[in-house]
Amino acid sequence: MGVAHLKGMSSPSAPVVSRLGALRHIPAVVRLVYEASPLLAVSSIALRTVRALLPVAILFLAKLILDEVVAQARGPSPGGIAAWWAAGKLDRLALLVGAEFVLGAASDVLARASSLVDSLLAERYSNHASVRLMRHAATLDLEQFEDNDQQDRLDRARRQVTGRTTLLSQLFAQAQDLLTALTLAAGLVVYAPWLLPLLLVALIPALAGELHFNAQGYRLNYFRTPERRNLDYLRYLGSSLETAKEVKLFGLGDFLVRRFAGYADAMYEANKGLAVRRTLWGGALALVASLTYYAAYAAIIWNTVSGHFSIGDLSFLAASFLRLRTLLEGLLLGFAQIAGQALYLEDLLSFFAIRPRVRSPEAPLPFPQPIRSGFVFEDVGFRYPNAGGWAVRHLDLRIPVGEVLALVGENGAGKTTIVKLLARLYDPTEGRILLDGRDLRDYDLGALRQGVGVIFQDFVRFHFTAGENIGVGLVGEMEDAEKVRDAAQRSLADKVVARLPLGYDNPLGRRFDQGVDLSGGEWQKIAIARAYMRDAQVLVLDEPTAALDARSEAEVFQRFRDLSQGRTVVLISHRFSTVRMADRVVVLADGRVAEEGTHEALMALRGRYAELFELQAAGYR
Repeated sequence: MGVAHLKGMSSPSAPVVSRLGALRHIPAVVRLVYEASPLLAVSSIALRTVRALLPVAILFLAKLILDEVVAQARGPSPGGIAAWWAAGKLDRLALLVGAEFVLGAASDVLARASSLVDSLLAERYSNHASVRLMRHAATLDLEQFEDNDQQDRLDRARRQVTGRTTLLSQLFAQAQDLLTALTLAAGLVVYAPWLLPLLLVALIPALAGELHFNAQGYRLNYFRTPERRNLDYLRYLGSSLETAKEVKLFGLGDFLVRRFAGYADAMYEANKGLAVRRTLWGGALALVASLTYYAAYAAIIWNTVSGHFSIGDLSFLAASFLRLRTLLEGLLLGFAQIAGQALYLEDLLSFFAIRPRVRSPEAPLPFPQPIRSGFVFEDVGFRYPNAGGWAVRHLDLRIPVGEVLALVGENGAGKTTIVKLLARLYDPTEGRILLDGRDLRDYDLGALRQGVGVIFQDFVRFHFTAGENIGVGLVGEMEDAEKVRDAAQRSLADKVVARLPLGYDNPLGRRFDQGVDLSGGEWQKIAIARAYMRDAQVLVLDEPTAALDARSEAEVFQRFRDLSQGRTVVLISHRFSTVRMADRVVVLADGRVAEEGTHEALMALRGRYAELFELQAAGYR
């Protein structure tokens, strides 16, 4: 969806019933809050319950104080203040004022304590929800990360983890205000039940307006998620160390700014239109509420003048009605806002509801130790989601145990897809893959991936220390310094680490203090060390030496060949100097095996492999 789509987007709101239906997510959020910290959650509820009862008590004490003042003022005066004290006329008044002071002080202390507890609880919730989000994301399929719609959902879920923490205090505040409103309403029912219908006349229009505009705000935010992702990406391109060289060399600065401004201006105009409409309607509805309040206030004054109410009653009813009107307005508007925020919770909770399709069976087989015969692809076909063609189709391939197998072919031939299927990052669309005669889907997924060490060409450059960058290959043994050093020595990354000021404790990349960036070849040696760190039975290297010079490549592969004895190795490379070291070469074309054999046999065949070899060799003549 582009900028033009955002500009032309219509904004009819969803039906009120469907918006209120979003409140069904509130119990799930309350459970998340309680899971984050049971002690803080219970403490917040207890503090707010006490605070909810204080306003009514303070107002009633004020009524009693006024009535006592009027009663004493109408009686005979004993003289000065000392005489008043001596006569006991001030005893009850002093007691009432003292009680009001204690309640006022308690209200302030409890409010500060409640604010502290709520802030701590919000932080604990944010951390807890973030951890759950990360854990759940780790269980999802690669396909679910590569799908654009799922990326939008994940982006919205990430924003809701930190963006909805205000909902917690709002929920608790609503519960507190509701309890206060109920006690105030009980007082009004005793004195003047006819005041309550007036409140509904004032508040229902305001509630409807808030529900309407909250739904429009959610709809606008929902549909602009792709634009927001574009803005984040353009902001990154225009202000990132990783992109600075090419932005300067290609003169991309103005181009990026113009594109960013186009998206930003369209989003601003959409937000401005909604904000203006909301302000105008909100002002009109607030005027209706004010007129209703003053009509009730006039009725209370008349009843006092006509002798139906005392001065204390006037004070209590006027203050209670005003407070109740404010509370109910806040409750209804808050209810509408919570309903609006609950719409956003759909983004977070629906993300938690996503279930991976690639997972372990209920009774998985253990990964074989050791592998006896190897892998067999039987008539395997795979098509990426939303892709028109097949990545591989009718693929038959054997990978015997202990063999070094090289996969070659032009771009798009299916080489990397085979690796992803081998590691069960995807499952075949057609056919099956066998390991020691059993379907790969019968094995425990975690154990399978533990037994297959894969390094892709687009490996991640973690901004961790050098030791941690290697240790991520086997997280459970990351703290084993000897194992990390051994893996580095095997991949020749030890020479890279030796040049770092802090050695294995030196941060890599420029994101953090003392970080040192590496060349592409140095990063690649660090990545290869991860494969050695895993010490897996099956090693899969996808273009493992693309960034290495010829001398480093020959050295790495001689070491790799020596250290891979007894392991099954799948190697993908466009460099035939690397490929010829393999026991067997499989040439792929259009997702199928076109040729296979040793380097010498394929050269003698004078087919596709020999053609590709000669083309590459000609570049060195």
